[in-house]
Amino acid sequence: MNNQRWLSISFLAFFFTWGVFVPYWTGYLTLEKGMSVTKASIIMGAGMLMRSFSTFVIFPYLTQRTSYIRVIKWSTVLSLFAAILYIPSSPFIALLIITMLFSAVYPIILPAVESGASVLMQKERIHYGKSRSFGSIGYTVALLLVGAATAIWDEQVILYMMIGGLAMMLLFFMRPAPSVLERIPEKAEKHSEKQGAKTLFETKGFPIIMLLAILLQGAHASYYNYGFLFLDDLNVNGFYIGVILNIAVLFEILFFTQADRFLSDVRVSTMFLIAGIGSTVRWIMIFLFPTTAVFILSQVLHAVSFGIAHYAFIQYISKQLPHSKIAAAQGFYAAFAMSLSTAVLTFPAGYLYEISPSVAFLGMTVCTIPAVIIVLATRKRFAY
Repeated sequence: MNNQRWLSISFLAFFFTWGVFVPYWTGYLTLEKGMSVTKASIIMGAGMLMRSFSTFVIFPYLTQRTSYIRVIKWSTVLSLFAAILYIPSSPFIALLIITMLFSAVYPIILPAVESGASVLMQKERIHYGKSRSFGSIGYTVALLLVGAATAIWDEQVILYMMIGGLAMMLLFFMRPAPSVLERIPEKAEKHSEKQGAKTLFETKGFPIIMLLAILLQGAHASYYNYGFLFLDDLNVNGFYIGVILNIAVLFEILFFTQADRFLSDVRVSTMFLIAGIGSTVRWIMIFLFPTTAVFILSQVLHAVSFGIAHYAFIQYISKQLPHSKIAAAQGFYAAFAMSLSTAVLTFPAGYLYEISPSVAFLGMTVCTIPAVIIVLATRKRFAY
């Protein structure tokens, strides 16, 4: 299996499980486990806080001492074990502990695969957008299957599909991987990795890039946690919820398949500016017109609010950072942009959702509008 195909299947396998976890887990906790929206928000928020710790501290620690592929394998094994613990009926405290345990290991897989992608981009000249689009396909398939399954059975099927997805992912990662990802770092490289983590924020433009990523990815907190519940409150059938949520991913797929072609030479600041404006428009639309039709229309903007912001960060670290700093940068990104910012915003978003579901989406502009202002204020000074 060539390296491009291995990376494509890796993204496909992981994002299938991500497509079960991100949009449906809050719904699973409320509808199957009987948690209130507030309690489910506490559980998910605590899990995301643990996710930020594990990707910020544990992931870089592991990558300094072993290969990317071993990190991926063991994280998948432990994730499968933790997911099985959800099967028995559990009280609030037990679900909180299980979710924190699961969140300590499962999210590590993503920065490990993304770091591997960055290394393969540098060493093997693979096309990131082409492989990443397979991740979007996996996410799409998961949304459709879970939507159909919950329409036929109850929400317990969400957990069983997560367990099945993790088991299939583990089987794939036990196969041979690209040799560059199996290499164990030597002592000199470990020292370089530590230095890379320490000096990362001294790299020109990185603090601004990181702040923008935190704001723009964190602004998806209401969508990720309450998109399923929002549509359920609008009395949309479970199967059609899966279809509607898939619209965002379909446009994400289209974006990633063409991103290398159209955006590889576009300034990172321009991409962040487009993402910030698109994200702001998206959340205001849902607030002003809290209907199924407008929610469907807003899904098109996921390729902008998420896709362009993510691609901008990947382009920056691939072109501006040396190999020794990539894992540290991915750790920061996974911890703060993809985890901590979402975790912090999940708590107020849950409170706003109980006041009015549409207000929870409007609240996300507290991140997107400042992001636009920051880009306009800093792009000339830092030339990013």
